[in-house]
Amino acid sequence: MLAEMSKLFIISRFTSCNKLIQGALGSNLCSKKFCLSAAKYSDTGQSDAPRVLVEKDANITLIGINREQQRNSIDAATAVKLSEAINQFEADDTSPVGVLYGVGGSFSAGYDLKELEAEAQRGSLNFLLRHEGSVGPTRRHLRKPIICGISGFCVASGLELALLCDLRVMEDTAVLGFFNRRLGVPISDGGTVRLVAAVGYSNAVDIIETGRRVYATEALRIGLVNRIVATGTALGQAVNLAFSIAKFPLASLQHDRNAALDNANVYSRPGFHAAVSNEIMNVTAAMVTNMQEGVKRFKTSEAKGPKTDAWHVKEKSLPNWERAEIEIEQLLKKKK
Repeated sequence: MLAEMSKLFIISRFTSCNKLIQGALGSNLCSKKFCLSAAKYSDTGQSDAPRVLVEKDANITLIGINREQQRNSIDAATAVKLSEAINQFEADDTSPVGVLYGVGGSFSAGYDLKELEAEAQRGSLNFLLRHEGSVGPTRRHLRKPIICGISGFCVASGLELALLCDLRVMEDTAVLGFFNRRLGVPISDGGTVRLVAAVGYSNAVDIIETGRRVYATEALRIGLVNRIVATGTALGQAVNLAFSIAKFPLASLQHDRNAALDNANVYSRPGFHAAVSNEIMNVTAAMVTNMQEGVKRFKTSEAKGPKTDAWHVKEKSLPNWERAEIEIEQLLKKKK
């Protein structure tokens, strides 16, 4: 899995920033500032770089996960910073809409594997019990709209972060999925609630139980994302979409948005909080054992080479006599 992710990173790292800057410069809605900032941190790899970037483009707040070397995985410190950034955006009366994105080619690979391994070795589930969520403020409704710009890999808890947002703009080469299924790590940041609400029960259990990849075309078809855009343009297009929403009168927009949250079955506030609580309160000791074994398997698979397409239906092998019959039939068709 990581080998393929690295290939995508090498390609997208050199192309996405150039496309992003060109797209932003060519748009009347986007400024240079956020694109150049994202490109700067993407190329430096500075150890002292902020974990989360927060900037404003006019009245749009941009929040960037900035752990490129860790594929924008979320550790405890990053989760705290992300929650703080979103809380500050919600308290900013001058910014009606925000954009959440990942710096450097991928949105987020989910919860930080090293920290997860340490938690599993201690037999601890403390990371699941954080008040707002293990990767950000995922156990509550956002008070204002946030648009998610999805590039590269948006998997595991990263997908739960994307589902937290009102709308999702996905690049045509990006990949979604609950890859944590392979590690035995439960979904714990509202993913089971929001995914069912977004795509329906049948599609949701397919994605949850198989842990398979979901590509852009399918994601758009089932309602998991709202827009498909060219590789390298997710951030710029998400900002464009944010501006198109921010131009409307805020009071009525917020009224209608809140009404939709209250009236949608699984999103109704009492039901939502009960469902999110069920995610974390039903975690068992057996899951800790599964996590420990899952992390070991993952590290072993990295050494041997990942088997990322194991879920695909394999082609049926044909006996020699059947192959011969098929060849004869094909020759007869050609003669006719």
